Amino acid sequence: MNYITLITGTILIALFSWYFSIREKRYHGIARFFAFESIFILVLLNLKVWFHDPFSVHQIISWILLFACIYPAIAGYVLLHKKGKPDDNHIERTTVIVKSGIYKYIRHPLYCSLLVLGTGVMFKDPDKLQLVFGTINLIALYFTARIEEKEMIAKFGQEYIQYMFATWMFIPYLF
Repeated sequence: MNYITLITGTILIALFSWYFSIREKRYHGIARFFAFESIFILVLLNLKVWFHDPFSVHQIISWILLFACIYPAIAGYVLLHKKGKPDDNHIERTTVIVKSGIYKYIRHPLYCSLLVLGTGVMFKDPDKLQLVFGTINLIALYFTARIEEKEMIAKFGQEYIQYMFATWMFIPYLF
């Protein structure tokens, strides 16, 4: 692993987390930092095997997951922009709870996408180190979502609590 790339990427992820969340006292950005960082490390660890043995079971699972992460990311982002009525066109500052489209089924499609992305990258070469970073990604995204839900309850109140009871966190019927 190239340590200069690791350090540079880590600094950029920290700046992203600060700029989009922490400076506005939205503390889910701290937990989300660890999710982004674990995915970044998984990518660095697996670059050398990204296309190696493309028809092995773990590579096929990896590609299925990597393609599957696209839909929740795009659908979630587009709906937040269109229906969330964000202040200053900033998706973390939505003024309306989005309850349609993918948000009708899951509360956190963007985090779902990161969960599936991290798992897909982990499956490129699933060994102990990749499993550790895949687990860190899962735990970090869980805590990110929980912290963000507290922030949304503070912002939207009972309406968000009712929304939480009507939807799944990440994956319908599973999680």
